[in-house]
Amino acid sequence: MNILEFTLKELTGFFRTNFGKGLFHASALYRQIYKTGNPEILSLPEFAASQAFAKKLENRLILAPGQVTDTFREKDLVKFITRLSDGLKIESVLIPMTGRNTLCVSSQAGCRMGCRFCETGRAGLKRNLSISEIIGQVFNARFVLGENIKNIVFMGMGEPFDNFDNVISAVRIMNEQKGFDIALRHITVSTSGLVGGIEALGRLNMKGLRLAVSINAAEDKTRSFLMPVNHAHSLQALKTALKNFPLTRRECFLFEYILIKGLNDSASDAIKLAEYIHPLPVRLNLIPLNPVTGFNYESPCDDDMQRFAEILAGQGIFVIKRWSKGRSVAAGCGQLGLAS
Repeated sequence: MNILEFTLKELTGFFRTNFGKGLFHASALYRQIYKTGNPEILSLPEFAASQAFAKKLENRLILAPGQVTDTFREKDLVKFITRLSDGLKIESVLIPMTGRNTLCVSSQAGCRMGCRFCETGRAGLKRNLSISEIIGQVFNARFVLGENIKNIVFMGMGEPFDNFDNVISAVRIMNEQKGFDIALRHITVSTSGLVGGIEALGRLNMKGLRLAVSINAAEDKTRSFLMPVNHAHSLQALKTALKNFPLTRRECFLFEYILIKGLNDSASDAIKLAEYIHPLPVRLNLIPLNPVTGFNYESPCDDDMQRFAEILAGQGIFVIKRWSKGRSVAAGCGQLGLAS
């Protein structure tokens, strides 16, 4: 029994089916694992009268979050490498922010999307991560690195909607009150624009869960060059899916725009982007290109970033400039995969 694969409801059902036990014991085990990181249950008061059951349970209990093999630091930012049971390695990034820590998690080993500005995409897809391998990244951040994680962003290796079921199951486990207790409003799932995944998420109606879209161009020719996914899911199809997505009045989408010198950074590009965004409720993260293997374009200077942001702001777009973090340890946007 891999404990990192279960929501509390699922674990309770497993206990009832296999042991004739229920929520009382399942809750105790869940709290022990997710609040302390310790799989020892024999000393828990809830199991005091059920020692035979506790021993039987311990023999079947698997806690396998993957092994943290390396850490790389740039000031307070930490990238850590996790070796999985089959020897594959994935990367996760702990990003310190004011009053909170954000963990950037991976959903796949590699990625099949093939975005030109992304090191992970250049490696190709090796396989999807299991639920426990996704949850294991949060577990290791808390109990191996000792960090209190407040926010989760699915912006690491892989396309989350290419591993939809496992990602959604992992989100539900992260959100579990007796577990990690991370509110849905503090969890962001980012996609390169898989329309089917956006539609499927919309049908689940998970209020508060945030949706981010890697956009990077507002006309199909440039976006298709940067992101092959655009051949199958055009900008118009993407916008239609977003228009139909069930946001509440106070919610908005997050757009990520990698600014690339001489490719998508002109005043005309900014105007087209603003026109594309309207009337969607969007907060735009403007991110300078990070160096990746085989993509011979340059990052814009600070003045170019500021100019592009001001044009967008003048068109009524809410813009956040994200200056590069983690570039020196290949932990910046698009760089995951270099160290593993």
